[in-house]
Amino acid sequence: MIDLNFKYKELINYFKEKIPFKPELAIVLGSGLGDFAESVNTKKTFLTTSIPTYPKSTIEGHAGKIHFSKYKGKKLLLFQGRIHLNEGYKIYECILPVFITYKLACKKILLTNAAGSVNLNFHPGDLMLTNSFNGINIKKELTNLIGLAGVDEKNRFLDFPSAHFNKIIKRAALKEKIELKEGVYFYTKGPSYETPAEIRMTRLFGGDAAGMSTVHEAMFASYLGMEISAISCITNYGAGITGAKLSHSDVTKTANLVKEKFERLVKKIIAFI
Repeated sequence: MIDLNFKYKELINYFKEKIPFKPELAIVLGSGLGDFAESVNTKKTFLTTSIPTYPKSTIEGHAGKIHFSKYKGKKLLLFQGRIHLNEGYKIYECILPVFITYKLACKKILLTNAAGSVNLNFHPGDLMLTNSFNGINIKKELTNLIGLAGVDEKNRFLDFPSAHFNKIIKRAALKEKIELKEGVYFYTKGPSYETPAEIRMTRLFGGDAAGMSTVHEAMFASYLGMEISAISCITNYGAGITGAKLSHSDVTKTANLVKEKFERLVKKIIAFI
């Protein structure tokens, strides 16, 4: 068990001394979705390379910037890029954006990601609202990290996504006339994409989209009592569905093609919060 308050004391103090305001909503921007940060009024930007003990982002489409921004009078904390286990980082490093959000007294977080379609009715360019997660491959690492003991803590650990937050997102999609799929996000550690057999297994287990992030962030945020929702940009078909070879560059290209739709949806969500 790691004492995160002790480990990241310097980092949290660094932020508290320099931030322009306390945020109302945090958004983690996934692969290829970082351009959203350029569409709002940014008051202050931190390069993660300049922040004490903050892990370096190594994956294309993750800029390694943290923005304090405003839109429609709402105060935002934007993580332009995230930290992945498959980059070689530890679980306590990968949940750092959530921990920072919590320590800055922000209780609401929207997690976004690029994901591969497992559901045969989901296609590249679709947006999917997560109605459940499969975290079989990550629960042990998280419970070892935070040392859960009580029944109440264990129940809170799995209390996500937020039904109220998801209602806001559905309302925003309806207002913007954006078709929003709903489904289960299935986590795999990576670093490689899933095999065709693993995609078939994921479908049998009830997964609709597969990716390598988000679930541990959502579970940790839930443990902290935060309100969480997650949106996936479906950027590719899962392995074996079409026979096409998967590549990260194709993922970021597809995310770029839907950025206008994604931007409209997220801005409307912010306006409704």
